[in-house]
Amino acid sequence: MLTRLKRNYADTPGQFWLMFFGKMFADIGTTMVWPFLMIYASETLDLPLAAVTSLVTISASTGLISSILAGPIIDRLGRKWAMVVGLIGAGLGYIFLSRANTYLAFALIQGASGLFGPLYNVGSDAMLADLFPMEKRADAFALVRMAHNVGVAAGPALGGFVLSRSYRYGMYGAAAGLILYGLAMLIFARETLPQRTTQEKENLLMQLRGYWEALKDRAFMGLVGSFTLLQMTASLVWVLLSVYLKTQFGIGEQLYGWLPTTNALMVVFFQVLVTRSMNPFPSVKVMTWGAIFYVFAPLVIALSNGFWGFWLGMVIMTMGELVVVPRSSAYAANLAPVDKRGRYMSLYGLTWNVATGISPVLGGLTSDWIDPRAPWWGGVLIGVVAVLAFRTLHQRQPEEQTAVF
Repeated sequence: MLTRLKRNYADTPGQFWLMFFGKMFADIGTTMVWPFLMIYASETLDLPLAAVTSLVTISASTGLISSILAGPIIDRLGRKWAMVVGLIGAGLGYIFLSRANTYLAFALIQGASGLFGPLYNVGSDAMLADLFPMEKRADAFALVRMAHNVGVAAGPALGGFVLSRSYRYGMYGAAAGLILYGLAMLIFARETLPQRTTQEKENLLMQLRGYWEALKDRAFMGLVGSFTLLQMTASLVWVLLSVYLKTQFGIGEQLYGWLPTTNALMVVFFQVLVTRSMNPFPSVKVMTWGAIFYVFAPLVIALSNGFWGFWLGMVIMTMGELVVVPRSSAYAANLAPVDKRGRYMSLYGLTWNVATGISPVLGGLTSDWIDPRAPWWGGVLIGVVAVLAFRTLHQRQPEEQTAVF
């Protein structure tokens, strides 16, 4: 299948394939651990769920700060070095995490790790936008998402097997994948930062002020707000579901691992097809359709009592991801002025940090104080609000902005 992809995209820049395969192999390592991290922290620390999920909030908070600073740094100094530092820093974080055994140690490591993720993510988004013209960006983001999910297809299934025996070996694997990808970018990648004129004279403070233009962009900020709501529902599933299944239904790491693997396989086999089939339709309308799936996914999880019900919930959420995620990334990149692309994509990247900083800890609190199913009913409510937000965004956008693809 990968050979066929390379043949169909023969005119694609070679650097894209470095990013494609590097992302794939790095994510095999990280997804051996990431879906199970709350189980590991919960069992290691023996604390209430709200306290454990606060670790995600710490990481998200430092990630939010990093994302804000990453945009102007990437616009001024370039994409490549930010990506290299982000990858290697994140890899070292997994090595330190393998030795942590107190809440303070977890908090410090999660806080430090949160600083590195946005450097790679924002740099990667900006580099993809640099490499491809507007009309090809949706396909490019879809392909990178597919590469990510090839890794996710293998990682959790392998992680369920490895981590049931030793979490430490899994974290070493995650670190190796990230660091090797970072070294490959360092050696083989070229800088893609467009030629600048007046921006070369701007200092970092002046570039930080450039966020004001993005914040005044109603179309862009409407997208950021609407997509954040979807990410809040998604973060509940990715952060809390593994703990919920193990503590409430006795479904352990090995069986749970097939849920993210299902998500990944669906993306691998259907992402490009879905993205291309949606290309004729206006972007915000497509995202509105996709948001509806984020209402039904937590609803199914809330009503389920066995593995196949939870599996169905994951399938439904993945259907929404297939429709929304690549299209929203491309839409954000297309709204961004060339000289402020890093800052725009940085604000767009905040959606995940904000969502994971709020949603899982609220889910943990409602689970501890009300009922273990309460977070999923909250996810249903957030999903409904997301659909309404995208619907409002669609009604307010002029036709030429929603039909650029």
